[in-house]
Amino acid sequence: MVERLASPAAHELDALTDLWERSVRVTHDFLAPEDIPFFRRMVRQEALPAAEIYVIRDSGNGFAAFAGIGADRLEMLFVAPSARGKGLGRELVEHVAVHCGVRRVDVNEQNAQAAGFYARMGFRIVSRDALDPSGRPYPILHLER
Repeated sequence: MVERLASPAAHELDALTDLWERSVRVTHDFLAPEDIPFFRRMVRQEALPAAEIYVIRDSGNGFAAFAGIGADRLEMLFVAPSARGKGLGRELVEHVAVHCGVRRVDVNEQNAQAAGFYARMGFRIVSRDALDPSGRPYPILHLER
């Protein structure tokens, strides 16, 4: 069941950041190891506080997956490694599309698995940037549906 986290507490933001890092270490093998701490700080201090957060909890009431949105854009979607392949990402994307009007997402070009997931969800590439928003050499695909 998808739940909106209204005004997440610091410990919830910390838990989401931990889930982000666990997921990234499994799915973002193209990232330079020294970039992970930079992105972790950015996620915790900027991205999560600025986003509207939706979560799916695990059986222990922790977080199994989360999505962060801004306006009609999916800003982030991360699934705990132990919960991958269970349809949680699809459930979150469908929820925010139907209930929040999300129709756009950006994805790292090197993350072929995520790009394929979004293609299966009906997203199509509309443009590409050679660098990520922080100026690092991780090309970004801009997708819409």
